[in-house]
Amino acid sequence: MKRPPTPKPWLRSNPKPRPARSGLTPAQVEEARARAEAAGRRYPNLVDNMWAAGKARQGREAAKRPGATPAGPDQPDDEGQDGD
Repeated sequence: MKRPPTPKPWLRSNPKPRPARSGLTPAQVEEARARAEAAGRRYPNLVDNMWAAGKARQGREAAKRPGATPAGPDQPDDEGQDGD
């Protein structure tokens, strides 16, 4: 069975009430601006802002998981498994 398509972000209603919403931090605003500039846009759009907010959210969720450490370039993802 085929799933119905997800509506575009600008067509969806916001899941949080207005008082529960928070804005982007200055660092997130700069990340969104840099992403927009790299794509050739003068200013960030909704998708750039969502990307910056989601990137921060992923970092917070990873920090909440017990024993979760993000694998860097010098750390293997498999944590010592040989792959036999």
